[in-house]
Amino acid sequence: MKHVIIGAGPAGVIAAETIRKVQPDSSVTIIGDESEPPYSRMAIPYYLIDHINEKGTYLRKTDSHFADAGIDVVRDRVSSIDTKNKKLSLEDGSSVDYDKLLIATGSHPIRPPIPGIDLPGVLSCWTLEDGRNIAARAKKGSNVVLMGAGFIGCIILEALASRGVNLTVIEMEDRMVPRMMDQNSGNLIKKWCQDKGVAVHTSTRVESIEESGKNLKVSLDNGEVVDADVVISATGVKSNIQFLEGSGIETEFGVLVNNRLQSSDPDVYAAGDVCQGKDFSTGEYSVQAIQPTAADHGRIAAMNMMGKDTIHQGSINLNVLDTLGLISSSYGLWMGVEGGDSSELYDPERYRYISLQFEDDVLVGAQSLGLTQHVGVLRGLIQSKIKLGKWKDHLMKDPTRIMEAYLGCTQAIGHNAGVI
Repeated sequence: MKHVIIGAGPAGVIAAETIRKVQPDSSVTIIGDESEPPYSRMAIPYYLIDHINEKGTYLRKTDSHFADAGIDVVRDRVSSIDTKNKKLSLEDGSSVDYDKLLIATGSHPIRPPIPGIDLPGVLSCWTLEDGRNIAARAKKGSNVVLMGAGFIGCIILEALASRGVNLTVIEMEDRMVPRMMDQNSGNLIKKWCQDKGVAVHTSTRVESIEESGKNLKVSLDNGEVVDADVVISATGVKSNIQFLEGSGIETEFGVLVNNRLQSSDPDVYAAGDVCQGKDFSTGEYSVQAIQPTAADHGRIAAMNMMGKDTIHQGSINLNVLDTLGLISSSYGLWMGVEGGDSSELYDPERYRYISLQFEDDVLVGAQSLGLTQHVGVLRGLIQSKIKLGKWKDHLMKDPTRIMEAYLGCTQAIGHNAGVI
């Protein structure tokens, strides 16, 4: 059996290693279009603050790891897929045959349609090459403008602030991390950053970027003009599906799959940022561009590629973020459900916030800020869909009693099952 994986990120690497472990006699090939060994994009901010060197971003730490495992790594870009003949065309003119194919091509940064966005001093922070370019320009004391304060933007923010730059953040939405946190928590993160010396503009757009000598001038829609040595764009990502045009593989926002991560072609699967997979909380199919989902997808897709029937139960929306020392998290349907109840504790002076969302007596979503002890318990309650019973009333009065509620409910289940 010849397994081919397009994409050398976490989803692709975990899939390859899973296949090699379960089917040691199969052929396994990873095709990646970057010159470096497979690495984690999420490690690039740690590279920027010198916590790790470039090798520290690599997904596997020995130079011979993939060769020793019998996994071929091809460095090239796939230009098209011929599903009828099970053949990939590469940009160097060669081709690769497959029996089972995994598309794990990830995503790419969105470049907003702003005049000047393609100037040399405007960078993304998505590849190791981007990291090298940012490190060369974002020196201590330099002026840096960061466009976007979403999840990825805030991770980059942390790294840039640690480099000692003069940082200005521009976010078009009315709060920071708007797809992860509500108005209360998003604005507390904003205030926290401002207190740490970061200039943050929300409800603000960049209108244009212009060269001014060796530097850049960034014009905002509020009339301000900000000088910058470098501008970093972190305004979202989009799945890498463009090369699938004409392949017959069905796509929407990503590759459309079933609950086995199988595409419209039975011999082609998808995983990670390119996969429009099942959401645990809603049951709908969407793209979840986070590394835990990619890792989960990679393992499950690999099992199904080998004929080991494995159902994907759905990925839970899970984000944990460290912004200059302030930990925030959101889970599941953190924005609530129609007809559901909610409970919150808001303590802005201490940068503490917790919000719980219920459907009947089941916890379906949550946010927390500055309350790290609840992180694992919140996830456990949401994923297990435990009926809280009387504990819901306690949590409606005091949402910080989440640990008591978890222990109370799980012990009750154990007693009912006769195991305690």
